[in-house]
Amino acid sequence: MRLVDGLLCLAALSRLRSLHRFQTEPVEWDRVEILGPDVEDRHTLAQLSRMAGNAYALPDQSSWYDLDPAWNTSFPIGWDGSDGFRGHVFISSDNSTVILSIKGTTLQGPTSKKDKYNDNLLFSCCCARVDFSWVFRQVCDCYSSSWRCDNRCLSNALIEDSLFYSTGVGLIDDLVTLYPFANIWLTGHSLGGALASLLGATYGFPAVAFESPGERLAAGRLHLPLPPSSSGSGLPDVPITHVYHNSDPIPLGVCNGFGSPCAQAGYALETGCHLGRSIVYDTVNKLGWKVDVRRHPIKEVITNVIEKSDVEWEESRDVPAAVEEEDCVDCYKWEFGNF
Repeated sequence: MRLVDGLLCLAALSRLRSLHRFQTEPVEWDRVEILGPDVEDRHTLAQLSRMAGNAYALPDQSSWYDLDPAWNTSFPIGWDGSDGFRGHVFISSDNSTVILSIKGTTLQGPTSKKDKYNDNLLFSCCCARVDFSWVFRQVCDCYSSSWRCDNRCLSNALIEDSLFYSTGVGLIDDLVTLYPFANIWLTGHSLGGALASLLGATYGFPAVAFESPGERLAAGRLHLPLPPSSSGSGLPDVPITHVYHNSDPIPLGVCNGFGSPCAQAGYALETGCHLGRSIVYDTVNKLGWKVDVRRHPIKEVITNVIEKSDVEWEESRDVPAAVEEEDCVDCYKWEFGNF
C-alpha cells in the first residue's frame, strides 16, 4: 500500500444533481491522504490483475487465479443467474481493505448481450453510429445528421438503470454501508476496468484498470464532478491508474474502422483517452509483438506482461512510470450539442 492524494466531495449527491441538470455540478474539494495500491510495485499489480481475471470465473473453475493468503476471503457479485453486472469482492484478512473486481466483456455467455450494449454506448462517439451501414446496430437515437450528436440524449442513455454504471453505483453504496471504515479499491479488465475507473472517479476511490478502452469521454457525458488538476495539465486529479500494453488495439482506441476485428464483431470501440495516469508496457519493442486484438485477454497481461520477470521495461524499473495522457483527443470529427 501507499499513501495517495484523494479529493473528497459529496460524490453521489453531486453526481445526481449533475445528471438532472445536464451539466457538471460545481463542488468544493478537500485534499486528503488515503491508502491506495502501490502501482509502482510489480507484485501489487500482479495481485490486482489476478483479481481482475477472477471476475470472469468462480473459485472452483480452472481459470481462477490464486492470490496471496491475505486475500482468501471473497464473495461473488451477480453470479446468481444474472445476465449483467458481475464480479467479486475481495476482503483483506484484517477487513481493512475491500476490493471490488468487475468483469469485462464476455463474447459468449449469459452477459454477452448486455456487455456489448454497454461497450457500444460507453466507448463509441455517438450510439455506435460508425457510418450508415451501422444504422440498425445503433444503441440509442442521439445521432442527428452530418456527424452531429445530441449531448442531452447521450446523458439520458448513460443513466438508464439497465446500464452497468448505475448498477455499480448501487453496489458501491452497499459496500460503504457494510464496510464503513475500510479502504475501498476497484479493479477490472477491459469494460470492467473502465467501469472501475468511472466508479472510482465518482466516489474518489482508488481504481486500477487493465486494458480498458478510453472512458474519459463517458465521464464527461455522465457529468461526473471531477476534481481540479494539480499538475497544470488541466486533467482532473483522480486516483485512477490504467495499465495496458501497446500491442492491444482496444485501449489504444484503434480497434475500429472498416475491416477491424472489433467492427466485424459489431463493437464500436472508438475512444482511447483515459482518466488518471497510464502505465503502458512497450511490448512492441521489448517483446516484438504486433498490434493484435488477440493480445487483449487478461491472461496475456498477467502471464506475458506483468509477471514476466526477465524484461526491463524501463531503466531500473520493473513497472513503467505512470503518466497522464495530456494530448489525447477523442471523436474529433464529431460535433456535440443540443440538436
